[in-house]
This record gives sequence, structure tokens and C-alpha cells, in this order.
Amino acid sequence: MNYGNAKAPVKRLPIPIEDIHKVQKLCFELYDDIRWIIAAISDSGIRLAEVIGLNASDVYLNENIPFVRLSEHPWRRLKTAESERDVPLVGATLWGLTRAAESSDGGLIFPRYRTPESNKANYASSALNKWLRSYVPDGCVVHSFRHSMRDWLRAVQCPSDIIDQIGGWQTADVGQGYSRGYDLSVQQSWVIKIVTKALNI
Repeated sequence: MNYGNAKAPVKRLPIPIEDIHKVQKLCFELYDDIRWIIAAISDSGIRLAEVIGLNASDVYLNENIPFVRLSEHPWRRLKTAESERDVPLVGATLWGLTRAAESSDGGLIFPRYRTPESNKANYASSALNKWLRSYVPDGCVVHSFRHSMRDWLRAVQCPSDIIDQIGGWQTADVGQGYSRGYDLSVQQSWVIKIVTKALNI
């Protein structure tokens, strides 16, 4: 038996804020479904598979607080129990999902990467990373937006349980399982705070 030869886990780096702004600006200019997906991920912490698995009925744009509802679908399972959540939409995320919803037929939002039976998350990841790598540092990929989101929330001293709820991260706090979590207004206030702070850097 061999010991000590296992590969270390791949460490995903966060994307620097100036590069996120550059990528978002390009998304606004290029204006297609690939860029809508990247924009939707960039300010939200939502996973790629969660975004491409959305139906138009999952996106609530006409509420006082626009939000997206992430829940299990036959074509897309969620990673953890905590992944089932409502996420407030602000900034580039609101822009990207609004464009996608407006362009849909009321069903699939991103039909390029989704069928009624399954998600094509690996295919989407490959295509998005191929475009993204020209604009972000080595080691950064689409999933790195989630790392950046978590870092931003920590930087503004957002409580860890709110961070976990926004990103659908699994929490070690057993007590969290006995509550309904935070209202959208509370989550939105923290997300707006980090987006506003980021724009001022």
C-alpha cells in the first residue's frame, strides 16, 4: 500500500474584484445567453448548475424584492438540503436573469444547456470557462465567483449563518435546522452592501 501519494484537492481561487467588473462589463456589451449566465452567477453566489436549471417560473422579477427560488426539479437535483433557498437578485445577477427570462418562452431559461430531462452543467462549465479564462487570473474558473462572494460577505462582517443561507452552503450549526432562516429583505441588505462596496473599490 502507498501512503501520502494522494493528490491534494484543487483549490479554487476567488476572482479579484477588478476582474469581476471587467467581466460584467463585457457581459453587458456582448449580450447573449452565455454572458447572461455569467452575470447571474457573478453577484449572487448561485452555482452554475442551479442557474442553468432554472425555469421562468423560478424567477420572481415583479416582487418588491426580486428573487430566484432554487428548489429540486426532475432535471436538476440540488447539492445539499441547504441549497434549497430563495436568493435576492441585485446588480449583474438581476440584469442577467431579467434578460434570460424576457427572452424565454415561459419555460426553459437557458435551453442551450438544459433539456426537460437533464442539465448539461459540465458542457456549460467547459464553454463558460473557455471564454472566461482570457479575463481572469490563472486558477480562476466560473465556480470562483462563489468564493469571491463568500470573501465579500466576510469582508463586510456579514454573520456566517446569513452567508451560508445566501450561498446555500452547508452549515455545521445544528440550530439552524430549527428555523426558517432570514427574510429576503435581510439577505438583500447584505448583498446590496457588498455590491455597493465592491463598486466603490
